[in-house]
Amino acid sequence: MPVNSPSILIVDDEVNICQSCIKALSKMNYEVKYALNGYDAVKMLEAEPFDVVITDLKMSSLGGMEVLRRVKDKFPDTQVIVMTGYASVSSAVEVMKMGALDYLPKPFTPDELRAIVYQAMEERQTRLQNQHLKNQPKKGKSVSHQLIGKSPKIKQVITMIQKVAPTDSTVLIYGESGTGKELVARAVHANSQRKNEVFFAVDCGTLSSNLLESELFGYRKGAFTDAHRDKDGIFKLAQGGTIFLDEISNISLEVQSKLLRFLETREFTPLGDTKPFKVDVRLIFATNRNLQDMVKSGSFREDFYYRIDVYPILLPALKERKMDILPIAYHFLNQFSQNMDKQIEGFTNEAVHRLTEYDWPGNVRQLRNTIERAVILCEGNQVSMIDLPLLNEISDMHPQNENIPSTSEELKQTKKNIRKEAVKKVEKKFILNALIKNDWNITRAAKSVGIQRSNFHNLMKKYGVTLQSANSSEGTK
Repeated sequence: MPVNSPSILIVDDEVNICQSCIKALSKMNYEVKYALNGYDAVKMLEAEPFDVVITDLKMSSLGGMEVLRRVKDKFPDTQVIVMTGYASVSSAVEVMKMGALDYLPKPFTPDELRAIVYQAMEERQTRLQNQHLKNQPKKGKSVSHQLIGKSPKIKQVITMIQKVAPTDSTVLIYGESGTGKELVARAVHANSQRKNEVFFAVDCGTLSSNLLESELFGYRKGAFTDAHRDKDGIFKLAQGGTIFLDEISNISLEVQSKLLRFLETREFTPLGDTKPFKVDVRLIFATNRNLQDMVKSGSFREDFYYRIDVYPILLPALKERKMDILPIAYHFLNQFSQNMDKQIEGFTNEAVHRLTEYDWPGNVRQLRNTIERAVILCEGNQVSMIDLPLLNEISDMHPQNENIPSTSEELKQTKKNIRKEAVKKVEKKFILNALIKNDWNITRAAKSVGIQRSNFHNLMKKYGVTLQSANSSEGTK
């Protein structure tokens, strides 16, 4: 058994229960030991650390309640799961209040045991990570192109950046809105031979075709009605540097053609001019759409696509690298705490749990805005769920412990109520996610989910969803 294998202590006065648990967990690379009473369990905990303790509630010698109390008092990082018989389920509320992670009703299957132990290990790892990040010394101002995270997917992105940055190759960055495509582009520039030259970022989705063309290539006086003077475009101003063209799926076929010609000749001609200019600039492109599908539909030039798809980098959504959520959250927490001159040390355990479990449809941008708002609201030295109103509103909180139905009719009514509440939660989350993904634009949100605007607005009214949160939803890429 490896030295660093996660360790589990089973506590039950029935040896067959202990042996069954060991057998069920034997294939999960855990080091499992057992104690037949609470006193022996406490002695074993004092002699060596355990990651998880699974204890029976009712034992003849030092019951599970006392084991739980002593573990939480002396070993707060150890997760405790309480096993209960059906008659003891009413005690679950009390053990949860005392700090147990969860309870496991008897009898249970091996799969149920493995699932709850896996959850306990994940929860413990998250708490330890939170503690580690909380105790790290505060850093100074962050570098604008800093990419944060240690997940395999973000490490792969960083490796790809390191390989392509020293070259002059064209880069195409794929990623959902808010994932940080501009940060990747800046990282490529900052690690290139052009790092001391200018970096231009252009959002092609906010400019009309004519305006984009004149901004990129410039124009000469008289080229069009409002051209009262010569204007140099970004391509000329960026000589020696890097130009980042974001959301290129919005570029017209005509502009695509001119960009293709530039990539092939490194020359461009300003509007109203006949003389081409040759410049040395590097181009980095980004999109949140599938360009191959656009090529098939005829809305994107095939030759242009193959010309820019030299070195594609896929930036994963935040939900695909959940182990990076907490480090990123702490980065923003430290940044905004310094900016607002507040002494905020970290997050409560409940806040950590919700931050890491939420899917973040708006990705890093949404997380950044959420933390900024939390810092504004926070009045103590830790961010709590009170400071995360939007996240709290759409979170899937654990259901409250309710009275157990005592009759068949009560059970039917309880199930009906649960279904009704579940539908409400899903509908409200559905509305909020659509709004977040579309920057709180009701028309676009309704269109994106295939609902008429009037019906979408009625759902908003039904659940009291307003645009008050929109102010905290604008951010950077």
